[in-house]
Amino acid sequence: MSGHLPVMLNEVLATLSPHGDARYLDCTFGGGGYATAILDSAPGCTLFAMDRDPDAIARGAALAARFAPRLRLIEGRFGDMLDHLTAQGVTALDGVVMDLGVSSFQLDQAERGFSFRADGPLDMRMEKDGPSAADLVNTLPEGELADILYRLGEERFSRRIARAIVERRREQRFETTGDLAALVRSKVPRDPSGIDGATRSFQALRLAVNDELGEVERGLAAAAKLLAPGGRLVVVAFHSLEDRIAKRFMADAAGRAGGASRHDPAALTSRSAPRFRLITSRALRPTEAETSTNPRARSARLRALERLEEAA
Repeated sequence: MSGHLPVMLNEVLATLSPHGDARYLDCTFGGGGYATAILDSAPGCTLFAMDRDPDAIARGAALAARFAPRLRLIEGRFGDMLDHLTAQGVTALDGVVMDLGVSSFQLDQAERGFSFRADGPLDMRMEKDGPSAADLVNTLPEGELADILYRLGEERFSRRIARAIVERRREQRFETTGDLAALVRSKVPRDPSGIDGATRSFQALRLAVNDELGEVERGLAAAAKLLAPGGRLVVVAFHSLEDRIAKRFMADAAGRAGGASRHDPAALTSRSAPRFRLITSRALRPTEAETSTNPRARSARLRALERLEEAA
């Protein structure tokens, strides 16, 4: 699909290793790049593809028709995958892939309000429902705003930015991405690396609006429950906080010697729970060739986990 380049596609396919009549889940359908490659590489497999963005599901209609009945689209959050798949009679999967973060389509559509590079409404809602970024910026107390910017955006100047936002909104609400970006840029020093001064604040607000970190934790725990013996979980993360969650979760799952996981104690500490092994001892990175043609791939990290046979 135009406008969308699936990141680390070769590495995802090599790690997931689609085959035969297996069943897979693409947690973040987006532009359908991974879905198409998985279905093409394993002609007998079935793929369930989820996305919480209704636009993504609508875009996938033609692809679903092309691969019918092997591709089944599901609108919803991957943190709720257990409920969605159980409703379709699925209790085990041979592989799960998660491409975390925002899609190229969402970034490139100014009207969705994800990007500061083109002026649009200050929205950022993946599901087009619930409180928007404008709601947060215009109503949250200064302390809560500063905490979001610091905790989710790792923004060193979070307090300064939050104070300026509160002072400005007393006179006029923030309605557009360009308006907010201009204020943020005016409050942070120029980054010698060339990163736009609004980047961290926009990332933080997007993560907060969509509860993305909470969704990652719920999704990882659910995927671990669904994997059949030999099944693989492949995660591609772009944000350091998301990658940290995936890294810790996989280490807990593969290296536990008892004791509770903070993600899902019941799933990972019970005697009947599956055991896992790390496929990637360290995160895989995109090649220089890929980053030169697709700059958005630069921050990508791929981690993977495999469920082992259950002990007798």
